[in-house]
Amino acid sequence: MKYLLSIFVFLPFLSIAQGPIPELNGIPNGSWMNTHIPTKRLIQYPAVSERDVLWSKRVWRAIDMRERINQPMYYPLDEVTELEWITNASRWSLWTIIRKHVMEGDLRVFSPYNPVSYGLGAWDGDQLKYPVDPPHGENYYTDANFRSDLLYYLGRLGPQSDIPLVGDDGEPLLEEDENGLLSQVYDAPDTLWYESKDIVEYRLKEDWFFDKQRGEMDVRIIAIAPVVYDTQLDNVGNEQIVGKKELFWLYFPHCRYVFNNYFTYNDRNDSQWMSFDDLFWKRRFSSYIYKESNTYDRPIEDYAHGIDALYESERITNEMRTFEHDLWSY
Repeated sequence: MKYLLSIFVFLPFLSIAQGPIPELNGIPNGSWMNTHIPTKRLIQYPAVSERDVLWSKRVWRAIDMRERINQPMYYPLDEVTELEWITNASRWSLWTIIRKHVMEGDLRVFSPYNPVSYGLGAWDGDQLKYPVDPPHGENYYTDANFRSDLLYYLGRLGPQSDIPLVGDDGEPLLEEDENGLLSQVYDAPDTLWYESKDIVEYRLKEDWFFDKQRGEMDVRIIAIAPVVYDTQLDNVGNEQIVGKKELFWLYFPHCRYVFNNYFTYNDRNDSQWMSFDDLFWKRRFSSYIYKESNTYDRPIEDYAHGIDALYESERITNEMRTFEHDLWSY
């Protein structure tokens, strides 16, 4: 098919990109070598025992890429052409980092639905039930089956061509189906790869808890998911946005080992760039709660809409703050 051919065309170019390079041919890219982030070791979370957790609540958050404080995750944009994957030379967006390491097999993709159903079955979302794994020692570049599986998570098929293929005699090509009916043959649709500009938000699944051993409220991010607009073709062939769609989920403790060695932009001081792991640990992003653990296992949008949904999100946030405050009130 055409989209499979396009994969093999730009496949050699994809394998070349290895991330931002602080030094090239022995020449530093600046007045000093920026070696802290690319080489620093991951800081482990403090150990937590179940018996020390006095209180906990699970919440789900959405990080909107349109908000200015979140734009270090969104920019710089990358671009995927038929020949190569074009990325920024000095730093990458969060999606570029995720895409590269998913293809290299460093990050394990969890499908939000049963892969056998191709999205038509039950939606499991953030349950991390369906890993999409290559064979041992293989990755996107070396295993054709894994490459085909990732197509449904890293891209989508474009519109079907309406120009039939013709043979050497200039006549339209025909194919016969199982019922003996003849139909014209059309070129296979192209693959439209998701780029940084297509990611509209990231969703987090996290646990808030009070650790009585350390005497503090803490939070741990359990999983993260990139989100794009879900589109459908209308009667005249134009794409219409019908909602949002989670591409896949990643187990965040595994992501930390990757995020820990990539720069994120600091618009106030170029000498104090942090890593993406630092950004999440320090909560340097704006988000809103779209679901909390509840009896009905329903998101906020099922019972509140518009401004009321934002008020409900703020109510849940204030509830957690009030609990911690009350613990230290005498």
